[in-house]
Amino acid sequence: MSGEATLDRSVIEIDLEAVRQNAQVLVRALQGSELWAVVKADGYGHGAADVGRAAVEGGARALCVTTVEEGLSLRRELRGIRILVLGPATGRSIADACDADLELAVADYPVPDGVRVHLKLETGMGRYGLGELAPPPANVVGLMSHLATAASNEDFARRQIERFVEATAAYPQLTRHIANSAAALRLPESRFDAARCGIALYGLSPFGTDPADDGLQPVLRWRSRLAHVKRLEPGESTGYGRSFVAARPTWIGIVPVGYADGFRRDFTGTEVLVDGERRRVVGAVSMDSFAVELDREVPVDTRVTLIGDGLLAEEHARAAGTIGYEIVTLVQSAPTRSRRTAVDG
Repeated sequence: MSGEATLDRSVIEIDLEAVRQNAQVLVRALQGSELWAVVKADGYGHGAADVGRAAVEGGARALCVTTVEEGLSLRRELRGIRILVLGPATGRSIADACDADLELAVADYPVPDGVRVHLKLETGMGRYGLGELAPPPANVVGLMSHLATAASNEDFARRQIERFVEATAAYPQLTRHIANSAAALRLPESRFDAARCGIALYGLSPFGTDPADDGLQPVLRWRSRLAHVKRLEPGESTGYGRSFVAARPTWIGIVPVGYADGFRRDFTGTEVLVDGERRRVVGAVSMDSFAVELDREVPVDTRVTLIGDGLLAEEHARAAGTIGYEIVTLVQSAPTRSRRTAVDG
């Protein structure tokens, strides 16, 4: 399905074949450890069920979400696949998890009965986690922790891994997992029995660099069009606050997407592709539109690529001073969304 015929404001395309191939890259990197695909936050905005299914087809052995509610929704779509809830669960949600055959990450005592549990240890993240590990009850099937700096400070990550090894050495019968995407790709000693990989699955670099450096393919493509084209004369401006004032006769195009759709206000100065050519975003990004500077008059309805076709989410992240995770999870709201096994031209 193309989506081009229905293009109004914007179209999001999810390349599920790229998900499968990224999963295979991670499986190879893990060299025998299991890949557990993280599909929380609706699969980082890509669609949890579709991405989860494609990840399993690419070799993932389990899926990870944040809440029991996410797990229940995923279970309705995907039967027979192992699902681990990473966030805290209490009360009725524990019973719901048990009924749906979900597994729970538990970071405090007492350990709930009647459900498979992974005990989470504090090794340096400074969030959820047990400071000391008591002999685990029979329903504990895994031991886990969470790396804080695998993409930025390998020395600290290795200290966390050492603490994890010391804390869990007495329980070799339990599944151990601490690695994230960055550790799976860079720190072989972190892989243990399984690795919980998220960002790399979506073809985004955990290091903020070109994902192709690690053999990853971007999964999301976001496209719109020029809804209006006009020429500014010297001294004329575009957008709120007159933050862009033309110094010379300047053609601009208006794209009908804004921060309500996830194209953030701090994307001013980033680039998008207008008919395949890089053009700078100028002026203030509005709730439902932004302006691009053109080098000539271009027809209305000319295709604009916001992410994809060689334009990386990591580039927008650098412009906004954030990370690729935040960029893709904020893409939401009104766009038409299509999923496919491969993105066509």
